[in-house]
Amino acid sequence: MPQPSTEFGEELRKRRLEAGLSLTALSGAVHYSKGQLSKVERGIKTPSRDLGRLCDAALGADGALIALATKGASDVPAEPAPGHVDEEDWIMQLSPDGPNRFQPLGRRGVVSAGVASLMTWRSNGPGPASPASGAGMLEASRSLFTHYRRIGQTVEPGLLLPVLIAQTHTLRELSAHTDTGTRQRLLALGSRYAEYVGWLVQETGDERAALWWTQRAVDLAAAGGDQALAGYALVRRALVTLYRDDAEQTIALARRAQSGTLPPRIRGLAAQREAQGHALAGDLRACLRALERARALLAAQDDGSDEPVIGTMHLPDPVSMVTGWCLVDLGRPKEACEELDQQLALVDRDAVRTQVRYGVRRALAYACAGEIYHACALTRPLLDGMASVRSATVTTDLQRLARVLTRHSDHSSVRQLGPRLGTLTRSSTS
Repeated sequence: MPQPSTEFGEELRKRRLEAGLSLTALSGAVHYSKGQLSKVERGIKTPSRDLGRLCDAALGADGALIALATKGASDVPAEPAPGHVDEEDWIMQLSPDGPNRFQPLGRRGVVSAGVASLMTWRSNGPGPASPASGAGMLEASRSLFTHYRRIGQTVEPGLLLPVLIAQTHTLRELSAHTDTGTRQRLLALGSRYAEYVGWLVQETGDERAALWWTQRAVDLAAAGGDQALAGYALVRRALVTLYRDDAEQTIALARRAQSGTLPPRIRGLAAQREAQGHALAGDLRACLRALERARALLAAQDDGSDEPVIGTMHLPDPVSMVTGWCLVDLGRPKEACEELDQQLALVDRDAVRTQVRYGVRRALAYACAGEIYHACALTRPLLDGMASVRSATVTTDLQRLARVLTRHSDHSSVRQLGPRLGTLTRSSTS
């Protein structure tokens, strides 16, 4: 059992008294009961991260209470070792009853695993591919990638991963048989496929494999002459630490990805991630400064490339949406509700994964603001989408929402929502 924090309780009581607030007044501000706050102040009850954020904002503690409530942040995920574009064979096992497997193997591992006994095939000889075939593959694969990303908004990751992995392999192998210019473009597109695979793998909850695929994306891009994607890999690693509630590492990784030599879009996405890290730490001013940098950088992006865009393609105004996201972690749920309401109205209804991701966070904001009925009303239509896309990252917020609603189990809307909400927060995404 976690030990209650007397240090947090003492600091909370000290700051509450300095602000001239009674327990009743603070209870009304943060929407926790007076009894719960009293137990936390006396060190009888362990403070949740959400309580720490709300109290920090209500008492103007500038992150001090959040730091006490979130001690013991996880370590930064290990940075995968760089590899080469042709460093291993890829093995996929596809099962008709659901579970599929992927494994990279060295050439010796392939022989020892007995893969030679399986059905095998290869292309006709090592000769060069015609310019027309290379150009045709590029055009078709770009078009397919856009379609796959749209499909990824409505289905669970496991349905798309096999075809995306196969497409990445095709681009990687074809690049070895084309002229230099076509090879670079094939590898650049292959890197986008690999990066998207990494994101979907993270949606299944497998952080280690997600980072492996991100590194493969970096390797493919570098083999094609693009060193910039290594900066975006830092942004992806910072996403892992963000979902671990590790503010310090999230900020550090995001800052490393803001080198002046990187394209404006990557630096803008990194600045957004840095803002999310500052929000976890309760630093409002640093968060807003990072968001301002992000807006300026993303507005300046224009590299003239015809490659698929890095990062989200379903947010009309990503900085404003991330602002709403950050306000929840800053303990400012009412402001978050206003921002998220405006931004979600702009998102295409077909972008189910995006609607669910930010819709759950909006419902969390309303629940933290004490508007329980409205939070439940917003959550209910999201549950079908949640069941369809099966997102480990969204489940993190859904679990957080469920904990807030549990404190209001006397509400009829909470009782009605409870059974299905419990099922979805417990279900595996693998």
